This record gives sequence, C-alpha cells and structure tokens, in this order.
Amino acid sequence: MTAQQFASDNYAGICPAAFNAMMEANAGSAVSYGQDDWTSRAADALRSAFEHDADVYFVFNGTAANSLALASLCRSYESIIAADFAHIETDECGAPEFFSNGAKILTAPTDRGKLTPIAIRAIAKSRNDIHFPRPAVVTITQPTETGLLYTLDEIQSISTACRELGLKLHMDGARFANAVAALNCSPADMTWRVGVDVLCCGGTKGGMGIGEAVLFFDRDLARGFDYRCKQAGQLASKMRFLAAPWVGMLQDGRWLEYARHANSSARLLGRLLQDIEEIQLVYPVEANAVFISMPPDVGLRLRKRGWLFYEFIGDAARFMFAWDADRNRIEKLAQDIRECSYSATNS
Repeated sequence: MTAQQFASDNYAGICPAAFNAMMEANAGSAVSYGQDDWTSRAADALRSAFEHDADVYFVFNGTAANSLALASLCRSYESIIAADFAHIETDECGAPEFFSNGAKILTAPTDRGKLTPIAIRAIAKSRNDIHFPRPAVVTITQPTETGLLYTLDEIQSISTACRELGLKLHMDGARFANAVAALNCSPADMTWRVGVDVLCCGGTKGGMGIGEAVLFFDRDLARGFDYRCKQAGQLASKMRFLAAPWVGMLQDGRWLEYARHANSSARLLGRLLQDIEEIQLVYPVEANAVFISMPPDVGLRLRKRGWLFYEFIGDAARFMFAWDADRNRIEKLAQDIRECSYSATNS
C-alpha cells in the first residue's frame, strides 16, 4: 500500500458505510437490472434525504450521469450554457455533445468558475435566429472546479434567470455532499427548493467505489431516461452493487460525516500553509479542495519528495481531500511544502 496522496479524492478507497452495504448486498442472489430490493431501498433513501418524490437512476460514473442528464434536457439543435471551467467542457471528452447527438456547449467567461445570471442572460439573448443553437439548459457545478461554492441565494438567482429565459437548470454535483456539509443546509435546500431541475449526485468522490445517482425533480423530464441508460451501457445487470452503497452512505447521515471530514482536512492544509511566504492560496478553501500557487522550483522539489498533484487550472497546484484523509499525512505535506519553499529561497 502506497502512502496517502491528495492529488484527487478519487484516490481514496471505499468507505466503511459503502463497503459494508455492498457486502450485505452480496449475500445471496437478487433480481437483475434494478428490479431488486436494494435498488428500491436506495432510491427511496435518496427521496427521503431530498424530501422529494424524485425519479432516481443509478449509473456507473459522472461522465455518464452528466452527459445523459443533459441529453435529456436538450435536443441536438440546442445548446447548454456552462462556465468556462465547467467539467463538462474541459474533462468529458465531448460526451455531452455525443450523447445529445450534437447539442453545443456555450461557455461563459467567469470569475473563478462561477456562472452568474448576467452571464447566462448575455448568452441566451445574444441571438435568436435559426442559424444559432438555441439555449435549452444551464449547468452549474457545485462545488465548482475551483473548489468554490454557490450560495443558496446565488443558485436561486440563477434559477430565476433560467425560468425567465425558458431554460432548465442542471447541477453537476460530483462533490454534492461536500457542498451540503460546507453550507450546513439540507439537500432539498440546495436543489429543488431553489429551482434545480436535475441533479447528478456524486457517490464515487464521496467514498463509494463506483456509481452516481441522477435525480429528476420534475419526473416529466425523465421520460425515456431508462432507455438512454440502456443504450449508453449504463444499465447494470447487477444493479444492486451500484445501489446498495447509497443505502449505507445515507443511513444516519454518514455521507455528510465523510464530507465534513474531507472539508475540515482541506481547511487544515490551508491553515498550515498560510504563513509561508512563497505559497499563496489561489482560491478560498470552501469545500474539500486547496489550490496553491508556488514557484516552479518548489513544485519540482515537492514532486521529488514523492508528492503527486495536478496543475490544470491557472497553473495552481490542486490538493483534494476525501473521507479518509489522514491528519498526520496532511501535516507531513505541509511540512514538506514549507521545507521545499525554504530550500528554494535559500538556494
């Protein structure tokens, strides 16, 4: 087993709540293709957590969740309004366009990755002729790719703009639990109560081994979604193994406990680095991500000490924290950053 790294929250193993539920689901046989009790229990658990009779589907990963959900909200000649840093634009390999048969993603320049009603209106009202792919849906990422949070008021303002413009609102919630924990609100408060139509709720980054949930708060929007899942290879024959972890995660609010730990781990690193002259926090630490700016030679020294990290947004080094983040390991990272910075300053 290698030493814990913080380049991605995907590095983490399966959390106990999810693993134990999968073990229980593995005891004996069950009906296939989502007709089993575990899938029903998981869907009901999500409906209870969100206080809404949503239509719930389970898919293998976030790319499928986002792409199929967006494809259900727009036609091939329509478009999706997104932030310039949106994951669907930068990291989905064209999957939303592929599964929607060509719907175009229209990106808006943003302040650190957050869409605004002004930016949405600017795109939606820019043209209305037949030569332009008319906007049909807005997508926001919560938390954003830069680790920032949309407040409930900001989501409500975006939703209001969407209603005025006749657009649907989709939320990419790969780290949804981290956002709920950070804002100390309910899942309902962050979604349908502020006008979100469809949520892609992340399980993998929250501590599961695999799987995401797609929640349609307006069931009419989900028409044919089961067929989309089958066509896209997302209808698991042993669906209980995608669904069961949700039962374990949602029981007694465990998913939020894990998220709170991940968030507090990020804040810890932020505090440990704040007095190092060579290091600057690029974005406020609001959820489970820390972005830092450091001189190139500091980064090289850090890599030589065996640390892994990505530099893909503004050349900032990104560190992500998951349910199992170890405090001692975080302190070691901070110590190594400090020593590498000191060595660079005095070399």
